[in-house]
Parts: sequence; C-alpha cells; structure tokens
Amino acid sequence: MDIENVLVVAEQAKDYDGLDKTEDSEKQLDPVAVKEAEKVPTVAKEAVNEEQQDLTEENSKKNSETDEYAYLEATGFTSELFKIEVRGLPKYYGISELKKLLNVKMKLSTNKIKIMKPGSPFIFICFRCQEDREAAIKALDGFKWKGKTLSAFEAKPAPDPLVRRRKEASAAEGEPLNTKRRSVEACATALAYLSYEEQLLQKQSEMENVLQKFGKELWSSVPSLRSYIEKQREHNNGLPCALEPLRPSPVQNGYRNKCEFSIGKDASGVKRVGFRVGSYSNGFLEVEPIKELKHIPDCMKQTVSLFEEYVQASKLEVYSSETYQGYFRQLTVRMSHATGQVMVVVGVHLQELPLEEQKSLKNSIVKCLTSEVGKNAGICSVYFEVIQKRQQGQFTNPIEHLYGETHIEDTILGLKFRISPQAFFQINTPAAEVLYQCAIDLASPDKNTSILDICCGTGTIGLCFAKHCKQVLGVDIVAQAIEDAKHNAERNEIENCKFFDGNADDLIMSLIRYANIVPAQHESLLAILDPPRAGLHVRSITQLRNARGLNKLVYVSCSPQSAIKNWVDLMRPCSKQLRGEPFIAKRAIAVDLFPHTPHTELVILFEREPENGTVEETIIPTSESTDGI
Repeated sequence: MDIENVLVVAEQAKDYDGLDKTEDSEKQLDPVAVKEAEKVPTVAKEAVNEEQQDLTEENSKKNSETDEYAYLEATGFTSELFKIEVRGLPKYYGISELKKLLNVKMKLSTNKIKIMKPGSPFIFICFRCQEDREAAIKALDGFKWKGKTLSAFEAKPAPDPLVRRRKEASAAEGEPLNTKRRSVEACATALAYLSYEEQLLQKQSEMENVLQKFGKELWSSVPSLRSYIEKQREHNNGLPCALEPLRPSPVQNGYRNKCEFSIGKDASGVKRVGFRVGSYSNGFLEVEPIKELKHIPDCMKQTVSLFEEYVQASKLEVYSSETYQGYFRQLTVRMSHATGQVMVVVGVHLQELPLEEQKSLKNSIVKCLTSEVGKNAGICSVYFEVIQKRQQGQFTNPIEHLYGETHIEDTILGLKFRISPQAFFQINTPAAEVLYQCAIDLASPDKNTSILDICCGTGTIGLCFAKHCKQVLGVDIVAQAIEDAKHNAERNEIENCKFFDGNADDLIMSLIRYANIVPAQHESLLAILDPPRAGLHVRSITQLRNARGLNKLVYVSCSPQSAIKNWVDLMRPCSKQLRGEPFIAKRAIAVDLFPHTPHTELVILFEREPENGTVEETIIPTSESTDGI
C-alpha cells in the first residue's frame, strides 16, 4: 500500500475513533483497512495531523477574510459584543453630563460611548459583559431625561471595515482596495514637494481660511456680535481679528524630537518599522520605511533601522490589528536637540507570553539597542511598554525602565527641561522657542500677573513665562508630566511656579482661588491654554468664562480647525451656564512647528469684554507688518 493510500486509511481510522466525525464516518469501515491504518508509522500519523491543522488554519483564515464579524470570536476582547442603541435623546446635551448620568447617577458600567455627531438623537453604548448590557437596557428604556423619553435596545456589532473592503474589491474583480492610497512620503510629509517659502505662503493662507471660518461660525451662532464682526473684517482684511505674518521654523529638516513608529509588514510581507500608509477602515495595514522622510533626524533613522533588523531576525511575529496576534507593535523614539540623547520605548503586545520568555525578550531588546550601532545613534535610555486594552480611568500603558537614563534633557529659551517617556513636549524644539516667545509677546504679563497654565505638560510654557510674571500655576492630567514640571522648576531654580496633577476640568476653579488675586493691588490673572488636538472640554471653557478676575487668555492650538468651537464658546453672550462676560479675539500669530506637513500652530489672544462697555470699543486694526509674510 503506497503512502497516499495509507494516509487516507489513517484519516478514516481517525474518523472511526470519533475524533472528527462526519456524516460518512458513521458508516462501518473495512476492518482490514483499519488494521492497515494501525500499521502506519508514527511519522506518517504526525504528517496527517499537521496537514489537518494546516487545513483548519487555512479555513479559519479564509473565514476571517470573508466574514465581517469574525473578529468577534478572535482572542482580543471587543465591547462590540455588548452594545446597545439609545434613541430619543434631547437635541442639546453635553458628553460629560451624559457620562455623569450613565456612570454616576444610574451607576451603569459603560466601556465606550459612540456619538454619531453633535446633537444626534441616538448613540451607541458598549459594555464589558452581557450582564452590564442587560442592566443598562432595563435602566434606560423608558427613562426620562431633559423632557425626552429614551428607548434602549440591543444593537448589532459593527462589521469589520477591513473585511468589508476586501469583499468590495472581490466584487469589483480585484480592483484596488483604496484608489487614494499614497506613498509614505505623501502621507507623512505632504508639502515636501514645495519649497519652504511656498509652504509658508500656503500655511498663511490656510490660517486665514481658519479665521474666516471662525468668523462665519460667530456670525451664525452669535447674532449679537454681527456688527462687531463686520467692523473687525473691515480692519483686518476680512478676518474677525488681526493675523500677523506666519513665523517660520528655524529648522526645516530633521526637526522632530519624537516619533511613534508602527511595526508591521509592507506590501510584500516583509517586517517593517516605519509609518503605516493606510488605515484599518481603508482596508490595508501596510507599514513602509521612513529613511527618505525629510522631517526625521538621522539618529532616529539609525535607531529604526537597527530595531527593524532585530524584529526581522526575531522568531516573534509583528502584531496584526486584524487577528489580534503578534507581539511587536510600536517603537517610540525621543531625542534631544541640545544633548543628542535618544530614548527608545518598545511597545509590545504580550498576549500569553510566559514570564521567562518576557525576560529573555527584554534582555535581547537591550542587547540590540545598546550595541555599538545603538550607541553611535545616541541611545542612552530604553523602556518597555506593554500595550493592552486600557481599563476605565487608565490613561497610559504600563511601562518599565530597562536600561540607562530614566529621562533625557532639552533646552528652550535658555531653560533646561527633563523629559519622561510619556510626557508631552513640543516636537520641534527650535520652533517651540519661537512659539513660546510669541505667546509671551501677545500676553504681555507683568510682575503683578498670575498665570494659569492649563494642560501644562512638563511645564515648558509656564516656566518660560515665569520670569515675566508674579506666579505660575500649572495643571495636567499626566502625573509623570507634573513630576517632570516640578523637577524642571527646581532644575532651573524657578521658585514662583507650582504644578498640580489632575483633570483641568475639575481643578480650574481651585487654581483660581489658590492664585488669590487682589484687583485693588492691580493684580491680574492670565490663562495659557495649550490643549490636545481635540481642544478643551466645554466644562473647562465654562469655568474659565465664569472665573472672576480672569481677563486675558492665550489659546495655543496645534489643530486650529478643531479649536473653533472653543473660540466661539469663549465669545458667546452671558447665559445661565456662561455667567462671566465673554472674551474677544484680539490678535493671532501662526507659527510653523511642522515643516513639510500641512499642520500649523496658531496662537490667539483673547481679552475679556469690558463689563460696561461694548465690543466695538475693543477693535484693534491690523498693523502694517501683517501685509504679507
């Protein structure tokens, strides 16, 4: 009997033993064939098992590639399994008050809230288990909120967008999944094809467009300001406030002091450390090399190349967000322009990796990054980050220091700043000096001015302001950043700064009371706002509006389009919620912190409207220097 027939008989015997029964396996088998199968060598039987395992894995892979809901049974947890839809919501409500209603008042254990758009009459809420979902439906269905009766019911999980794209491509007879796919250069440095002078002209024009949109939003949502807006437009070339010429970055190439690199595979299946050129929802996850990108410094490129060689040689797979399998997921690299120090944070998805293998993995990472090549790149600090699903109230992943220095140090406006692995620090250090000087010039503080540094990070803005004012009070939600800020104040022998960790939404009023402003002694209060890309929460805006003695704000935005709502809320008339007098946008300055990309920082000075005056009295005409760049 040849080996092929032997394997067939062995397969029949396996069915007969009841390990993998099918319809045919219930029929009686020839006893002779069974005896022949028992004579098959162990190697042949193992070959059968391996072949079956391969077929099972292949079928499973095919299912995951065609089934839009296969991810629900994957190893990784998804709260899409326990989702509800809530309808009948009021037209006006805030996300914070909704969360307070659900989690505090009704004591529901929500995991994720998905809002379709502001003012949407329905939302999706995800939970961590069926018990929590059932309790939420019972509590919310028929519940009355803001004069509306809510309805709640189970919702179907969302389909996998990657699988959906594949099916669309299959239906289109193999056409590309995404015709808008671009190169890594076009994704990361979209303006690199222009000269720097042309980039500045384009960015200045874009900031004008942003301010024009701001003016339109004010016109439509705050009718009482229309007369004021028209007069401002007459004086400021159609803008609601004066816009000064864009300030260029002192360094255009290799300026980034922090990059978060993805670890994955390129279109050919080769393991890469670089930038993802697509997105999950667009249907492809390829990671491409970064060696030709202009804005990344050489020391980072050397570090990425070194670690990419390590990943390619490792027996551990790179992480796949499609299958939830694999280990290497992200590489964060920070560097100092002042010292040349390089800090590396290796982000790993550990899954069920045994402790001994975890220890071996960490040792091999340190060995790689501290080799001669790593030292030549400037690597002096190595961290290990465990990337996992964050629990409620958790803002950062667990991180472990493996080697070298715990921090690196950089310099802005003559001050030295310690930087920890997870703290915020402006990514273009030379341009940050320009940005902070612009903020100081706009604010014009004096020795009677107290400053609130909202979202202060490592204290860079506040400490740069310190010598120009009476005191600085900073707040940030990242506790490690506050520790850095305190160290930075001590390191620079600055004694008029205090920093507090916590949510700015909860602490603004406490900081104002702590400042203890005495107007009779000509003391004043100034707030510096440098929020994340999404802007400040409406609760923070409300507290700033209601703060007595706070008559001036400097808003620093890295995403001006996203900040427009905050600006409009600062200028709205008094109401039950916004009791304090509105602020008025006076002057704006754009600073290019991101050469070769479309992004620009915009700084706007807001001043409180005089209580007994009118906004028309506050107009500041455009200066002669604003004509052109």
